[in-house]
Amino acid sequence: MTTTTTAYAALAPKSRLERTTIERRAVGEFDIQIAVKYVGICHSDIHQVDEGWGKSIFPMVPGHEIAGIVSEVGPGVTKFRAGDRVGVGCMVDSCRTCENCKAGNEQYCTGGGMVGTYNAIGKDGRPTYGGYSRAIVVDENYVVRIPDALSLDIAAPLLCAGITTYSPLRHFGAGPGVKVAVLGMGGLGHLAVKIAHSLGAEVTVLSQSLRKQDDGLKLGADHYRATSDPRTFEDLKDTFDLVLSTVSAPLDFAAYLSLLKTDGTLVNVGIPEEPISLNLFSVIIGRKSLAGSAIGGIAETQEMLDFCAQHGFGAEIELIRAEQINEAYERLVEGDVRYRFVIDADTI
Repeated sequence: MTTTTTAYAALAPKSRLERTTIERRAVGEFDIQIAVKYVGICHSDIHQVDEGWGKSIFPMVPGHEIAGIVSEVGPGVTKFRAGDRVGVGCMVDSCRTCENCKAGNEQYCTGGGMVGTYNAIGKDGRPTYGGYSRAIVVDENYVVRIPDALSLDIAAPLLCAGITTYSPLRHFGAGPGVKVAVLGMGGLGHLAVKIAHSLGAEVTVLSQSLRKQDDGLKLGADHYRATSDPRTFEDLKDTFDLVLSTVSAPLDFAAYLSLLKTDGTLVNVGIPEEPISLNLFSVIIGRKSLAGSAIGGIAETQEMLDFCAQHGFGAEIELIRAEQINEAYERLVEGDVRYRFVIDADTI
């Protein structure tokens, strides 16, 4: 038996999103139903609506930065109860038995891959629909608790943008004595600055221009340099232990790898739609690493939320009504947001 709820969906590739009604599965034994309160708009929502990363499933209800309140729990649920403040990120299931799942790296599930919160096929054979909706039903094991110290609106983007930057910063050792460069000062980049600063690293923002310099310094950056200025690459050669790229546009990787110290790492969390070109001398000279990172596991996502609450920050957001989604998509493509659009789900 299913239930229905209202949602905003793209009915075809590159189409505008429209208000519609979708079906949600009934609450099963280990499921919780969440009344969605806020949902962030991630650039990956646009990539998938536009099929920039390959063929998508339509109709599509995007949204994987979900914050809300538990409204119903299944009889076998032990982790949550009605009224709890919870979040759902980029995945809603995985095989649970592979080496990665058992190690808490469900995002790297090798037993069929993680099941995306939207634009995926669940174990029931039905497409998954995301958080641009009034309600969602999720297995309790793929839900996290939002600390009371974080308001739900600024917590929502942490479920993707926050964990996507927290996980590599932790994995690659950002902390005291470590020089970190954050490439891009957008939805992911502004949180990377806050997180890296809170971890104790020396943080430099690398952005196309100095337009957001004041913001970057207020958020915790120690330095701010423009990548449009050739002197930036001359001055900062061999400087950083870690460069975290949050941009989804093609890069001159040789130029950014030149900023690394010996044994430094350039980690990509932004995903360009086009293949990259790389001269291997860029990594061979200096024993440098070019790496990637995806979100984080469920336990690490909870750790990240607790870390943000402890340090007193969430995302910098612009709250919008649901009827502004298509306008927000257009503005996001133009880079006209500081720094994350969040939808008030009560307006869906």
